[in-house]
Amino acid sequence: MSRADNTDTPLGAEVEVDAASQAAASIKRLNLAQRLLRHRSVIFGGIIMIAMLLISIAAPYLGTIDPAYIDPTNRNKKPGYDAMVLDQNDKEVHRTYWMGTDALGRDIYSRVIYGTRISLVIGLAVASLSIVVGLAIGLLAGYVRWLDSVIMRVMDGLMAIPGILLAIGLVSLSGATIVTVIVAIMVPEIPRVVRLVRSIVLSIREEPYVEAAVSIGTPLLKLLARHVLPNTMAPLIVQGTYVCASAILVEAILSFLGAGISPETPTWGNIMAEGRVFFRVFPHNILFPGIFLALTVLAVNILGDGLRDTLDPRLAKRL
Repeated sequence: MSRADNTDTPLGAEVEVDAASQAAASIKRLNLAQRLLRHRSVIFGGIIMIAMLLISIAAPYLGTIDPAYIDPTNRNKKPGYDAMVLDQNDKEVHRTYWMGTDALGRDIYSRVIYGTRISLVIGLAVASLSIVVGLAIGLLAGYVRWLDSVIMRVMDGLMAIPGILLAIGLVSLSGATIVTVIVAIMVPEIPRVVRLVRSIVLSIREEPYVEAAVSIGTPLLKLLARHVLPNTMAPLIVQGTYVCASAILVEAILSFLGAGISPETPTWGNIMAEGRVFFRVFPHNILFPGIFLALTVLAVNILGDGLRDTLDPRLAKRL
């Protein structure tokens, strides 16, 4: 009986420890969710971003006309203009141009709605790919000492080149498509993610629990995945929001300069680029896409600030 008691006690204690750890983890997640829902910046930025995502998904249903449809008889009409136009079946229908038309008679409202898709796809894709690539490189640079100097010199070289000029050069060499624009914007953002991850890893690898894992012979990949990677998630989520906002702005700048996506595909940048010639007479050509661009970038930055305040343990104590 004594032997059974001795063997049962550790198992019971282990079960209790596992249950306690699971309960503590669930309470921690609940507290995090409560802090997120209480933070005004997270709520404000999240609502606007969800609205933009819904607009981009429902663009075919929200747009009143094909964004590429050219109507020379209704050029440069002001917002709220009503007209009788021919539909696909050559029947006259009444249409209201809520945001006016451009110099080619295209509906600015439909172009702005469809442009939301391109801007969000590029912003989210650049943020995701930059974090994935930068995380992998940063983990190696921060933990493998002999790779550190080599990787960081390459990253310093990339950061020495202005991001806009590097993006313009890459797009000019490979052609202006959505994929090339995403790659061109992503490359200048990777060094910033690498430096962030590397700084976190340099501080974590000196912690006692990491040294204990090394002393018992834990494989490198398992060590990085179990002990180092979880500590980088919160800063990377915050950094991802800033990268997303920066990517949306850079795409608009590239399109405005004529180095981005072709004008046949509506984006906020090329809509403003085409309307800048008539800005003094018809400011609506730039005003409405500019409002969407500014509101989206503002929402992403505010969301990032709220996530930083919530996920950072030192700042979370003040909430």
